[in-house]
Amino acid sequence: MPDDDYFKSIAELFELNEEAWARHANPWSVWTRIATWPALMLALWSFHWWGAWSLLPLGVATGWLVLNPYAFPPPASTQSWASRAVMGERVYLLRERHPIPLEHANAVRLVSLGPAIGGLLFAAGLLTAEPAAGLAGAGVLVISKLWLLDRMAWLYDAMKDEVPEYAGWLR
Repeated sequence: MPDDDYFKSIAELFELNEEAWARHANPWSVWTRIATWPALMLALWSFHWWGAWSLLPLGVATGWLVLNPYAFPPPASTQSWASRAVMGERVYLLRERHPIPLEHANAVRLVSLGPAIGGLLFAAGLLTAEPAAGLAGAGVLVISKLWLLDRMAWLYDAMKDEVPEYAGWLR
């Protein structure tokens, strides 16, 4: 099971401050980030075809993932599913300050297994040059990551009326 501090370490890695979170809540940020996942996986797989040259598309995809939370302006509205998913990630990260319901914490932990399992299966396919395993892992990873984002939107919806700070993110 992924460590409880997984989301915190990702936020710290990308140094998301208040402005970056507001920008990342733009649905364009969320959907272009999601669209980058297959490109990143293809860049990783391209090592089998291009060898060290695969570092070029890998660097481009990784660079975009790092820049993405800063690339778009804050959205005019945060009512969309994508915006609420990002705000749910913030709620989850702030769970020590404002505890979240146990059923949401447990669901996030459980659903977080999906991307981990998908990533391992994809890595196994990558290492063994087995396309079926790679595609299966990629599919599991993407579907379960979308499911996790849905849980985050659900978490935000459950907590926005409980914590005034969270309600202030909605416009």
